[in-house]
Amino acid sequence: MLSWCNRFNICSFLDNHHYRLPGHSYECLIGCGVESSVTANAGTALQQLQQWLHLQQGNWCFGHLAYNLKDETEQLPSTHIDKIGFTDLLFFVPQYVFQLNEQELRIGSLTDDHETIWNEINAVEINSTVAANELQIKERVSKENYIETIEAVRRHILRGDCYELNYCMEFFAEDAVIDPLHSYAALTTISPNPFSAFYKVNNSYLLCASPERFLRKQGATLISQPIKGTLKRNTTDAVTDAELKAQLRNSKKDQSENVMVVDLVRNDLSRVCKEGTVQVDELFGIYSFPQLYQMISTVSGEVNEGLTFTDILRATFPMGSMTGAPKRKVMQLIEQYEQSRRGLFSGAVGYIAPNGDFDFNVVIRSIFYNASTNYLSYMVGSGITFYSDAEKEYEECLLKADAIRRVLS
Repeated sequence: MLSWCNRFNICSFLDNHHYRLPGHSYECLIGCGVESSVTANAGTALQQLQQWLHLQQGNWCFGHLAYNLKDETEQLPSTHIDKIGFTDLLFFVPQYVFQLNEQELRIGSLTDDHETIWNEINAVEINSTVAANELQIKERVSKENYIETIEAVRRHILRGDCYELNYCMEFFAEDAVIDPLHSYAALTTISPNPFSAFYKVNNSYLLCASPERFLRKQGATLISQPIKGTLKRNTTDAVTDAELKAQLRNSKKDQSENVMVVDLVRNDLSRVCKEGTVQVDELFGIYSFPQLYQMISTVSGEVNEGLTFTDILRATFPMGSMTGAPKRKVMQLIEQYEQSRRGLFSGAVGYIAPNGDFDFNVVIRSIFYNASTNYLSYMVGSGITFYSDAEKEYEECLLKADAIRRVLS
């Protein structure tokens, strides 16, 4: 299906990889081809989006929200350069929608050619069309500079400027030639995750193996599932692996980071949910992924009647797990200390269903690629508190990028 959809200039392939986390919706959902679209950069982007969505009621809408929409919602402009090329916002009504579960494939087409599509998908031959070259991965921030920055962040925390800050750094390659389809397949083979995505807009690609949900609306219920807490598994020794799981569950440092983000999410949701309905459904849940254990909490609330999609975004985006607390101050510090424009990294990709329900991930654990400039990039980060050890935080960042490094090598 993905090979067939990749023929279009714009396609969004959302893959759950058989996980059954709370709030599960589709096993695999795809939108490709464009019947109608809206694209904008921060300024009046959310206003333009809402006007467009008003005309698309009853349609499927797929798209993305870049981190730099905070330039609009918080009036915090970024001066860093973006070399990948995604706009701050894009949504589209697809010509074709595919809904897949373990039992059936449902094909939606505006041109009534369902059987033709089915036959074409079955006839696709999957071959690599690009001979990948050897990539020279460079670091935008040296380890020494990273450690200096973490110490500077800790001083901000000591002064009371903030409680926690998510600091990220970029690794990149120039003159990079890859086959995005095969790189995505390799990434999700090594690291299948419940919020994976192959997302293409013209020559800009997102190859995403995210384990984290930003926000889902189902009926009147909003659900957010922030991740804070990461530990590498030992998959060759079951006893040691179980001990590591217990170690993460009982880690005071990770619990401290997690509960700060949970409080931030509760505060964000309380701005758009009915009074008294925001609750923590699960605190410090430990979930297993192929290489890692992750500490995930679940927060939900009943949304106020009459609010639009962009009303909810203005209160909740960017997600707290990728900023820290308090949100506005840490976003100022992020702009001060990070060396790269985040763009779609720590943004969100997802869909709005015809009934108004929606589901969006957190764009992390991702490869970004511009096929016209041959620029490739990936970013990693972690939540910094006063008790953070800079060396250990650096190692955690490398751990999160392990699957990406293996694919690119």
